[in-house]
Amino acid sequence: MPISFYAVDVKQPPLKKTVIKKFIAAQALKGAKKKLQVTYIFCSDEYLLNMNRQFLEHDFYTDIITFPLGETEKEIEAEIYISVDRVKDNAEKFKSDFSDELHRVIFHGVLHLMGYKDKSKADKETMRGKENEWLRKFKAALKRV
Repeated sequence: MPISFYAVDVKQPPLKKTVIKKFIAAQALKGAKKKLQVTYIFCSDEYLLNMNRQFLEHDFYTDIITFPLGETEKEIEAEIYISVDRVKDNAEKFKSDFSDELHRVIFHGVLHLMGYKDKSKADKETMRGKENEWLRKFKAALKRV
């Protein structure tokens, strides 16, 4: 399957995998005109902190790291690491549902692969708007299942 989910040092969060895979694949084809081959790896804060230090030379916690592995005219390949600990903390911090925050982060990684950035204030606003749009569409897709 082009989109897969794994967990390394945490229990994998509950996901409607088939719905997520179809949704993300459709959004990527619509937006980037490319197929995705993405592996999601759920992990702890400490696991992702070590990766952040090792590969990006950043010494701070983060909720997600997206590693593009390759891109052709027709396909994007990547690994996306998500800290379940950070997602839980962010859900509390932003008074959001854990499931919503988890899906937001899952979509965030794909949006990066599609070229969306989040370094400047304007880019962050654009990214957040796209995340919200995808979250709304995904919730609607879940209701149809």
